[in-house]
Amino acid sequence: HLNSIGAVKEFSALMNKVDTKVSLISGRYAADARSIMGILSLDLSRAIDVRVEGKEPENFREIIREYLVS
Repeated sequence: HLNSIGAVKEFSALMNKVDTKVSLISGRYAADARSIMGILSLDLSRAIDVRVEGKEPENFREIIREYLVS
């Protein structure tokens, strides 16, 4: 749930601490989860998929839990 610029900044900062590459996918567009501008280029009013390339960090789901929407 990236519903504000502050949330995008916090999420991007978290992704910069993760060793694995993470992408955000919205429709046919993808953005590097470490890039604030990339994230803001996506349609944040729609559902966004998170794609982890390589091995998912052990506690990744816990790290991003507050941004997940059920």
